[in-house]
Amino acid sequence: MPEKNKVYTAEITGLTSEGSGVCRIEEMAVFVPETAVGDVAEIKIVKVLSSYAFGIVERLVTPSPDRCERPCGVYKKCGGCVYRHISYEAECRAKAAVVRDAFERIGGLSPQFDTFISADDTDRYRNKAQYPLACIDGKAVCGFYAPRSHRVVPVEDCPLQPEIFSEITAMVLAFINEKKLSVYDERSGNGIMRHIYLRKGAHSGEIMVCLVARKDVSRQLSPLCRKLADSFPDIRSIVLNINSAKTNVILGENCITLWGSGTITDVMCGNSVEISPLSFYQVNTLQAERLYAKALEYAAPTGSETIADLYCGTGTIGLSMAHSAAEIVGVEIVPEAVENAKKNAARNNITNARFYCGDAGEVFGRLRKNGCTPDIIVVDPPRKGCSDETIDNIVAAAPGKIVMISCNPSTAARDAKLLSEKGYSAEKVCGADLFPATRHVECVVLMSRKK
Repeated sequence: MPEKNKVYTAEITGLTSEGSGVCRIEEMAVFVPETAVGDVAEIKIVKVLSSYAFGIVERLVTPSPDRCERPCGVYKKCGGCVYRHISYEAECRAKAAVVRDAFERIGGLSPQFDTFISADDTDRYRNKAQYPLACIDGKAVCGFYAPRSHRVVPVEDCPLQPEIFSEITAMVLAFINEKKLSVYDERSGNGIMRHIYLRKGAHSGEIMVCLVARKDVSRQLSPLCRKLADSFPDIRSIVLNINSAKTNVILGENCITLWGSGTITDVMCGNSVEISPLSFYQVNTLQAERLYAKALEYAAPTGSETIADLYCGTGTIGLSMAHSAAEIVGVEIVPEAVENAKKNAARNNITNARFYCGDAGEVFGRLRKNGCTPDIIVVDPPRKGCSDETIDNIVAAAPGKIVMISCNPSTAARDAKLLSEKGYSAEKVCGADLFPATRHVECVVLMSRKK
C-alpha cells in the first residue's frame, strides 16, 4: 500500500470517466488529475483509502505524446475542463472508451459500437452559460464554481462560450457595481442578484439575457435593459427570473419579461424552435444535430409508425423524426417546455405531433392504457436515467425498437441492462462528444425487441 505524502515514480496507463489518470503504485490503483496516458511522473500520494489512492504530480519525468495544451487561463481552477492538457484526438479516444466500458462492464452487454461522433469545433461551441455571482473585495464578479465547492472562480472569458457572452457579462457586472445592487450569499441567504444566464441561437444568432434574482427588481434593472438592447443588436429577450428559495438550484419558477419577446428562436434539424428560459435545449447545437441524426438512423421509421418521445423537452428530437413517422407523442414534465414543443410543431406546420405534460413514466402509462401503442420509443432521460415506472411502461408497450439518448453512459448502460432482462437486446451504441474539453460524453443506444 502506498504511503501518504510519499513520492513515487509511475507511468499513467489509463483514464477514468472523470478524466483523471490512473497508475499502479505498490499494487494499488492511484488516480492522478491532469495527467495523460503515457506520462511518467513523480507522484505524491495525498490520500489513501482501502482499495485505491489519490495523488498529484510533483514532477513530469517523461511527457505523454498525447500532451497538447489548449489555452485557458483558469481551467485548472474552475475544474470545468479536464482534457485541456491533451490533444482532442486523445480526448475522443478516452471518451469512446468510457462509453464502451460502461456497456461492457456495467451493462454486461456486447453491442456493436459505431464510430465515435467527434466535434469540428472544440471552442466557442456552447449556446448557454450560467454564471454564478459573488462578491469579492467589495465588487460583484461572475465565473464558475471551483471543483467540489460553491466558491466562485472569477472568469472574464471562457473559451467554451461565445465571445459576446464576455462582453454582455462585463456590462451587467459594471451596472450591478455602479448601482450597488447586492449579490446573493448562499450561506446567509441575503443579497439579491444570483446568476447571469445567457442563451444564443447557434443558427439564428439570437441572444437571451436572463438575470436571476432573489426578488423582483424589475424597476432597478430597467436602465440596464435599455443599455444592453442598444449595445447588442442580437439580444431579442431580457428576462428576470425570481428565485427566492435558499437553495443551490439556479432558476426559480417565475419569469418576468423585462424587454423583448421573452423567448428566442433557433433552428434544430431543419425545424424552427422557440426557446424559453426554463426549457431544456441541447447546449451544443451542431453536435446535437449529429446526435439526433444518429438517433433517426437507429429508429429508421418508414412513415407508418407511431413514435413516443419521452422526456421530450421542447420536442426537438420527436419533431426531427415527424416527417418520417405517422405520429409523434411527446411527454415532458416542464410545462414551459411542453408549451414550447406545441408552438414548435405549429411554427413548422407539423400536424402529426401531440405533447403531454407530466412525469414520463406516469403520463405514458396512462396513454398506454388508453390505447397508445408506439412502434418506436425514443427516450432522452436526465443524468439519473429512466425511472422504474418508465422502464416498466416501455416494456409493457412492447415497441419494436427503443432508441435511448443519454448524457450519462453509466445510467444508460444500467437501463439497457434492465431492458435486456425484459425482452430487448442492445444492438448498437454510438458515443458523441457534445462537450469538448470537459468530462461529459453522450451516447445513443438502439434496443430491439427479441423475437
